[in-house]
Amino acid sequence: MLQVYNTLSRKKEPFKPLHEGEVRMYVCGPTVYDSAHLGHARSIVAFDVIRRYLEYKGYDMRFIQNFTDIDDKMINRAQEQNTTTTKLAAKYIQEYFEDFDKLHVKRATAYPKATEHIQEMIAHINKLITKGFAYEANGSVYFRVSRFKQYGRLSRRDQGEEMPFEQEDQDAGVIEEKEHPEDFALWKVMKPGEPSWDSPWGKGRPGWHIECSVMSTKYLGDPIDVHGGGLDLVFPHHENEIAQSEALSGQPFVRYWMHNGFLTVNREKMSKSLGNFFTIQEITAKYDPEIVRLFLVSSHYRSPIDFSDAQLEEAKARLARIHNSIDLIQRRLREARVEEAKNPRKPSEADTKMWEALSTFEHEFESAMDDDFNTPEALASLNKFLTTLNTMVVGNQSVTAGTLEKTFISLDAVGEVLGLYRERMASGAADDRTVDGLVKMLIRIRDQARKQKDFKTADQVRNQLKDLGIILEDEKTGTVWKWG
Repeated sequence: MLQVYNTLSRKKEPFKPLHEGEVRMYVCGPTVYDSAHLGHARSIVAFDVIRRYLEYKGYDMRFIQNFTDIDDKMINRAQEQNTTTTKLAAKYIQEYFEDFDKLHVKRATAYPKATEHIQEMIAHINKLITKGFAYEANGSVYFRVSRFKQYGRLSRRDQGEEMPFEQEDQDAGVIEEKEHPEDFALWKVMKPGEPSWDSPWGKGRPGWHIECSVMSTKYLGDPIDVHGGGLDLVFPHHENEIAQSEALSGQPFVRYWMHNGFLTVNREKMSKSLGNFFTIQEITAKYDPEIVRLFLVSSHYRSPIDFSDAQLEEAKARLARIHNSIDLIQRRLREARVEEAKNPRKPSEADTKMWEALSTFEHEFESAMDDDFNTPEALASLNKFLTTLNTMVVGNQSVTAGTLEKTFISLDAVGEVLGLYRERMASGAADDRTVDGLVKMLIRIRDQARKQKDFKTADQVRNQLKDLGIILEDEKTGTVWKWG
């Protein structure tokens, strides 16, 4: 049974979605004011693997990831570049998709933007005011933390405990107009030169936290199964999401809270504020994106990863070994098909051993992934199986095509979960397409020879294909081929 670590309970729990056979998952996306760096890739690849494994388990996934396209960082950067927040967001959202397509990240069900949901946010805030959980002050609206008694249970902070204010609340006058320093902004009064929207409290813009509560509810309902993001979002972002969501609904907002560990450089979190970041564009210009992805999934999603060129070089060598094994089985499968077309044979002891090794691999892979998506152990099971596979295939040519095909299918399924060696596997299909194209070309040559009553040439084509294990069958609709 799949076990998932829940940040809320601080323990692994059996995974049981709210609706049988369906998982609704929301992952906090980037603020699109700059190029995505490897720290962003760490998070999105981690949750991409989680999403892929849930699909492997047979769940129907509805996966939402937002874009924050209005906040202080967006406004400041747009002013620096003498552009608008709208144009800035469009530029970096496009770049974001290009970066993550390189890393084989599956597209989400939807990518809502904050600015597209202003009216829903205003409606949510109004309801919180009506219920006494929020209040207006000088055109801004704040959440009244003291009214929500469960505040702090995700981050394990007690109400009244000294905690850092959000940077956006350091502006002069903001602290003074709050009822309590812990209260956080739901709506911010307009400042000169900033984008703004009409609201019952005057012109302004939404606070950061309200967008995810509103968009999650709109696209997935309330409650949802999984809410994910980086460890740095536990407080205040996700803590505040819980407060403003549950204060309104009166029920738990999320069943499983999941957070990925940081990607670090010299043991410090990679971030733009520290200036120790590398963009995805910079890294993928130096290393194949698949190497970068393998580097990222080689650590457990909850563990920190310390970035270094040495780690990427190690991933490069590991990926080369995986590719070599994939090439080997593809080549051996093609050879076995041809051999068995000439001399059919039944499964032997070699097949039995291969089936046993394959069964062990599938069990070990699923056991690792069922243990809170343990990708390092899953990769270890893959490497172990590939070593066995190389020995058995190279050392024993009697493994049948049927066994090799099943092995190929299993490796393909594992590669789909990890998002690895997809293009390598596809090259085998490309080879099959090449064979199909060549055979069809020879069929056309044979058809032309038959029309010209050159039956000698037509027979030569048929017989030479038969020697290669390819059987031609003449039907009313035309000639078709199959492996004999």
